[in-house]
Amino acid sequence: MLVICSSSWAQLPLPLPLPLPGVGGSGPAPQPYGANDGGGFRNILPPGENGFDNAAQLAAFEANGTRPAHNNDQLGMYSNLLYAVPGLTAAQIPNYFKDATFGVRSGDAESTESPRSDVTIVRDKGFGVPHIYGSTRAGTMFGVGYATAEDRLFFIDILRHLGRAQLTSFAGGAPGNQAFDAEQWATAPYTEADLTKQVNQFTQLYGNDGAQVADDVVNFVAGINQYIAEARIDPLKMPGEYGAIGKPQGPDDFKPEDLIAIASLVGGIFGNGGGGELGSTQVYEAAQQRFGKKAGAKVWRDFREAEDPEAPTTVHTGAKFPYENFPKKAARGSAALPDPGTLKTTLGPSISHSSSASNATTASAHRTPLADGLQGLLAFPHANSNALVVSAAHSASGHPLAVFGPQVAYFAPEILMEEDVHGPGIDARGAAFPGVNLYVELGHGDDYAWSATSAGQDIADTWALPLCDPNGGRPTTTSDYYVYKGSCRQMETLTRSNNWTPSLADSTPAGSETLTAQRTPLGLVSGRATIKGRPVIYVTDRTTYFHEVDSALGFKDINDPNKVRDPRDFQAAMSKVGYAFNWFYADDKHTAYFNSGNDPVRPRGPNYNLPVWGDQKWLWKGFDDQLNTARYIPFSHHPQVIDQDWMTSWNNKQAPGFRASDSQWGYGPVYRSQMLDEGLKPRVAGSKKTTLAGVINAMENAGTVDMRADRLLPLAFKILGNPKNSTAAQALAELKAWHAAGSHRIDRNKDGHYDNSDAVRIMDAWWPLWVRAEFGPVLGSDLFDKIENVVSLDNPPNNGGQHLGSAYQDGWWGYVSKDLRRVIGRRERGKYSRVYCGTPYRGRHTHRRTLRGCRAELLNSLIKAARTPASQLYQDDVCKAQKREGDQACYDDVMFRPLGAVTQPLIPWINRPTFQQVVDVQSHR
Repeated sequence: MLVICSSSWAQLPLPLPLPLPGVGGSGPAPQPYGANDGGGFRNILPPGENGFDNAAQLAAFEANGTRPAHNNDQLGMYSNLLYAVPGLTAAQIPNYFKDATFGVRSGDAESTESPRSDVTIVRDKGFGVPHIYGSTRAGTMFGVGYATAEDRLFFIDILRHLGRAQLTSFAGGAPGNQAFDAEQWATAPYTEADLTKQVNQFTQLYGNDGAQVADDVVNFVAGINQYIAEARIDPLKMPGEYGAIGKPQGPDDFKPEDLIAIASLVGGIFGNGGGGELGSTQVYEAAQQRFGKKAGAKVWRDFREAEDPEAPTTVHTGAKFPYENFPKKAARGSAALPDPGTLKTTLGPSISHSSSASNATTASAHRTPLADGLQGLLAFPHANSNALVVSAAHSASGHPLAVFGPQVAYFAPEILMEEDVHGPGIDARGAAFPGVNLYVELGHGDDYAWSATSAGQDIADTWALPLCDPNGGRPTTTSDYYVYKGSCRQMETLTRSNNWTPSLADSTPAGSETLTAQRTPLGLVSGRATIKGRPVIYVTDRTTYFHEVDSALGFKDINDPNKVRDPRDFQAAMSKVGYAFNWFYADDKHTAYFNSGNDPVRPRGPNYNLPVWGDQKWLWKGFDDQLNTARYIPFSHHPQVIDQDWMTSWNNKQAPGFRASDSQWGYGPVYRSQMLDEGLKPRVAGSKKTTLAGVINAMENAGTVDMRADRLLPLAFKILGNPKNSTAAQALAELKAWHAAGSHRIDRNKDGHYDNSDAVRIMDAWWPLWVRAEFGPVLGSDLFDKIENVVSLDNPPNNGGQHLGSAYQDGWWGYVSKDLRRVIGRRERGKYSRVYCGTPYRGRHTHRRTLRGCRAELLNSLIKAARTPASQLYQDDVCKAQKREGDQACYDDVMFRPLGAVTQPLIPWINRPTFQQVVDVQSHR
């Protein structure tokens, strides 16, 4: 994100070499390579471990492209796997995944340092990974903090400012920075006192375990601050980016509150779920306005897909985990639906700006590479990660196999860092989010490995509270007073004021912003409306609000070899994680899965798909509005399984009976996890056994598949038949050839063009036309648009210019599948209330008339798509900067958003985890 021209760096003074305090002292001896390691662990984390560059190194990169060591030495390994599948062999695995065994081989140490006497940090020559050895628990945590500052100091400084919605004050007032401030303040607005409260309550809530985490935090922060102190007197240790943003003195010291701020950012993006009741309400009311009360409710249920029997699930043993089985008819007095047309949602906080020049009119003129990059930090996948796990019974090695990792977008340096940590109560290697990486969050222990995918189950709800006037007058929807527990109270107003001035990195004119959010004991104000003419506010609360770092309890345990010896220990550890994640485990004998999250116990009666009145009887059971705690579902009710024959997860539905949250409308008959299933199931069918290379092939091959083409084109072929129109006939021929070849978006011969490029172009142009043609005439524009606001039509690789890599997470694919199967008379479970394609909005219709009408709708949209030129489809600022405007492959390419001045090249599109482990554990303690 600090992509700054050479002339900018020329204005910065070059550092002079000074002594390196804190390095070279005597610390504990490192453990031998492979000590306590069960064997069989590999991983990859592009572009490279090293995220540091001082001013001299930045100048060298700008002058001649010289990169700091280990800046991108994993990038080629990661990217080139694309061309090795589906024929990857076991012998080739080391070409694409590096050794992740504990420790450093003899003679392979690149550097050794002891920032204090009870810790030693060794970096390997191969990839520069920090291997941290502590003789005390405190020293171990200190070493982790010190290594974090070495590799990611500027990054964690960005993250702690982002977590406080202060990015503009830190890095400049570029429009993207302002947008992120606003988004974060709407999600997790915390005063400094709020952050301190969370630091202090940890021991109060969790006793000795909480006290251990709190002590670990203190020592971790001390390690960061030791490095900062050294960097202040040694320019070689100071990240050069500070000079560019006008802060040559470097960062302020870190404090425990910073970890809370960073955790609120990371958890809010990847571990949240639910809270979508207001969007659901808008669809519900629009459907009733269009179709009438009863029929409209049925149409809403069609698209809600809360419990579709065709949805692929991770648990497929036949076990059910019922959760949120709400009644079709809500309990009397519980529903809090707004009067039609009165709802005004609070999508973000109110913002006021002032500037020496109009930001609105000068933004494009003043955008610099830094501004572009930091704007890119907004670009995260809708959900993250995938996992493929095979039991020992279906493994050729006799040991379970796992290929899994988090899909968290691509940055330079990466938003994850790798660490290998050994000390009292901790033996683990893997990746973690810098700034909250006291413990390895995704990785392996002595003889087991674990990873996660975002789950997104419902840990947030929306309630309605009446507005009031404290003086007894008649309230309006703008009132700042509400009724709760029988009294008229004033909302707490939270403000964040930011100021910025131009710098070498961001020349946006000087200005300021004030962000405002409002809070009640039941959560943040998310909307205003009237109900039967009475003014109300809607407030939304999540169970992890004011508990941003509580999940550290689970990570502490999973890093401790004394706490995890088998699958049940693993599940017990991850049950302490309050965020909504799916966790996967493999050791040398067993596999396991557990869905974590503070899932609240809700009273029976209300329909929590929609807003509910904030009366005591409808709140979460056991709700404490001072601590924001509640009763959560018991361990046994969380979706889980041990030694299932095989498992896949790509953020799909967890298990039968576990209803999708109100913010998840895509758990239908088509989901991207099926592309993993297609590659894995044939390898383990019946008594078949597969290899680690086989599982990698299944993962990577799925990573280039266009899911729309793979899952839905056969239905379109059946409906369209053999059209007489020559344009349509030629288009279908191209699409059929592409589908027969596997529906991949890939350039296997590396000639700069996708294989089946014309079919790809047709599909890209056709999909939005297809969906609107199929559903638009029946739904009408208002209802169609409101559903699209809840679940987007598509999630293609380009991601609206964001180049995220992650794709096909949310879309209308399941709707299309179930509707078209109904049209052609194919089997379907969980039928929709009506046919949408080819049917009249009102009146009778027959099967023949419906098929004819649907064919006409799809045919007309296909002809229009076939005539759409690539130059119209593939307009993109990133490719324009690469002088590849209109280039189809570039349009999909993955971009590493620079969070420093050293950039990375684009890589070909691949839909796979950012950090990834491949595991075949060889032995057990």
